[in-house]
Amino acid sequence: MTTITATLVPTTTATRVSWRAGLITVVVAAAVTTALAAAFGALGFPLDVGGEPIPVFAFAQMVLLGGAIGIVLARHVRRTTFVRATVVLTALSCVPSLALGTTVGDKLGLVLTHLVAASIVVPRLAPRD
Repeated sequence: MTTITATLVPTTTATRVSWRAGLITVVVAAAVTTALAAAFGALGFPLDVGGEPIPVFAFAQMVLLGGAIGIVLARHVRRTTFVRATVVLTALSCVPSLALGTTVGDKLGLVLTHLVAASIVVPRLAPRD
C-alpha cells in the first residue's frame, strides 16, 4: 500500500491596488462627493464652514488628496491595518465638520460627504490579503 502525502500551498497572493485602479476609484469618489455637495447647494443647503460657503471644487480637491494618501497607505500595509487606519482617519476628518459647520444642516451635510467618499474609496483600495 502506497501513502501519498500532499502539502497544501496557498495559491493566492496578496494583491495591492494598482495606481491606475486606485486613481480611477478616487476620481469617481471625488465626482460623486462633488455632485452631492452641489446637490445640497441646489436644494438650498449650501455647505458652509464658519459662515463662509465651501467652493464646490474644494470637495473634489480634498477627496483627491485624501485618496492619494489612501492609495499609498493601501500599497504598503496589510488589509486589517488599512481598514483600521481609514476608519480612524474618516472619523477624524469629520471632527472639523462638526466643530466648524455653521448649522446642523451644514454639519450633517459635511459629515455625509466624508462618509460617502470613504464608502467608495476604502472598500476598493483595501489590499486583498
